[in-house]
Amino acid sequence: MGSSPTSGTQGLRTLVRMGQRSVQRKLTQASARIKEIRDELLVVDDQLAALADDADDKSLRALVSETPSADLEYREAQRHADAMRRHRESLARELADLEARINDLLDKLEPTA
Repeated sequence: MGSSPTSGTQGLRTLVRMGQRSVQRKLTQASARIKEIRDELLVVDDQLAALADDADDKSLRALVSETPSADLEYREAQRHADAMRRHRESLARELADLEARINDLLDKLEPTA
C-alpha cells in the first residue's frame, strides 16, 4: 500500500528528532528560568539581610523603650522580614524543582553519535 519497511523507520527517526528538539527547548527554557531565579535570589538575599537587621534594631528599641508604638514598629518590621524569608524559600524550592526537571530532561536526551 505504498509503504516500505524503511518508511516506518524514517518516521520513527523523525519523531525521535522532534522529541529531542522538544526536550532541548524545555532545557533552554528551564535554564533561562534558573538564571532568573539565581539573579533574583541575589537581590532577595540583600533585601532580607537589610529587613532582618531593621527588625533586630526595632526589637532592641522596643525592649528599651517599652512603648506600644515601638513594639508595633518592631512587629511590622518582623512581618516584612518574615515575608521576604518566605519569598526566598519559595524561590529556593522553585530552583530545586527546576534543577531536578533539568536532570530528568537530560536523561531523556538521546546520546549524539
